[in-house]
Amino acid sequence: QVQLVESGGGLVQAGGSLRLSCALSGRTFSIYLMGWFRQAPGKEKEFLGLISGGGVTNYADSMKGRFTISRDNAKNTVYLQMNSLKPEDTAVYYCAARRPGAAEFAYWGQGTQVTVSS
Repeated sequence: QVQLVESGGGLVQAGGSLRLSCALSGRTFSIYLMGWFRQAPGKEKEFLGLISGGGVTNYADSMKGRFTISRDNAKNTVYLQMNSLKPEDTAVYYCAARRPGAAEFAYWGQGTQVTVSS
């Protein structure tokens, strides 16, 4: 059973930075494609980006330049580095895992709250 646990959320002032972490347990981490999503109050879940087991990244256009996804396969952890944060980045941030060849992200973390104050 795959389990994902996010950490690193919190309250930050506009212009600040946060790094979110997501640890995967229960399976071989390196085979999974990992994604980051967020959901703001009253809005649909938004795709931020993903990273393959080999470290290839793909970002939503709106995220390019401020957000960076990386992973450490030795630590079974994927990261989301967020810089120049804005109040509109306030949301619950989720990581998700997708098996190779699968069409969807089948495994999700519980989410971590990020609040950006103006």
